Amino acid sequence: MRVLYTILLLTLSNAFMTFAWYGHLKFKEMKWSQNLPLVTIILISWGIALFEYLLQVPANRLGFKEYGGPFSLIELKVIQEVITLTVFMLFSLVFFKNETFRVNHLIGFVFLILAVYFVFKK
Repeated sequence: MRVLYTILLLTLSNAFMTFAWYGHLKFKEMKWSQNLPLVTIILISWGIALFEYLLQVPANRLGFKEYGGPFSLIELKVIQEVITLTVFMLFSLVFFKNETFRVNHLIGFVFLILAVYFVFKK
């Protein structure tokens, strides 16, 4: 069960992280935010990122072997990176319609999957 909870929390955490890091790029399309100073945009992003940390820290605690979880530190990091890129890809395709998913991106993801395979190979 810890595997599922860890992956679920990391996925939700990454959704908040992606919105905090890249969501503000869509603010120019929203009337209320067009004249906000950069410091305000940063504070909004930090507010969103707080939710990322509220999910990510427990995910890493649940998943880490030294706290009774199933994953080593390296395995947690590789899982995190794959989730991050997957969430980002979905985010960019849904919210940034002008972005395209190309063959070289697919090849890169295949290499990431291979990285996961090799990291978890005993």
